[in-house]
Amino acid sequence: MATLVVGASGATGRLLVDQLLKHGRNVRIIVRSAENLSEFIKDHENISVINASVLGLSDAEMAEHLNGCDSVASCLGHNMSLKGIYGSPRRLVTEAITRLCSAIKSNNSDKPIKFVLMNTTGNRNRDLHEPISFGQRCVIALLRLMLPPHVDNERAADYLRSTVGQDDRAIEWSAVRPDNLINEDEVTDYDVHPSPTRSAIFNAGETSRINVANFMARLITDDDIWNEWKG
Repeated sequence: MATLVVGASGATGRLLVDQLLKHGRNVRIIVRSAENLSEFIKDHENISVINASVLGLSDAEMAEHLNGCDSVASCLGHNMSLKGIYGSPRRLVTEAITRLCSAIKSNNSDKPIKFVLMNTTGNRNRDLHEPISFGQRCVIALLRLMLPPHVDNERAADYLRSTVGQDDRAIEWSAVRPDNLINEDEVTDYDVHPSPTRSAIFNAGETSRINVANFMARLITDDDIWNEWKG
């Protein structure tokens, strides 16, 4: 079986693909260009590169690329430029997640497909009691008005939380919410919590991209970890 990764050419997505390959997984990636991928990834015998825009694929093509996959991971995000923040598609992540989930269901797999979404610590899990301060509520409200990518992140996670839910027969999911992302060369010790342990706005911490990639890969490859964090 294989893992399909979207957003694989991004800063964290490339690291996730690398981690999955090191875990012995077969990996399929959908990228508009393989230019940003390392030679290790491009030349690996367990990689399959699909040159396409994830939103440009037809429903049938999406389902075909998912055939034979037991897991999907999304590291999709918006480029931090004026065009990336305010240009189209403003709902890149949400639209991709919605279409991927629809394609998963159309394939009628014998067992649920794992779906791992890279999200943000600035997004609350509304199924849990995650209190935030009045000041943070005000800032988040402004972010929703001013930054379309934040709304996109919220809606993508809410699609999994509310539309897919906890009891879907075709899809099981987990949303990984790292704090401010930094670059490190190696995986280090890290802790995982069900909810943010500090204010994402007024006391943000740091999470290395490679640790995020490592945890997402472990979710996909280790059933014990998956059973702990799914949903």
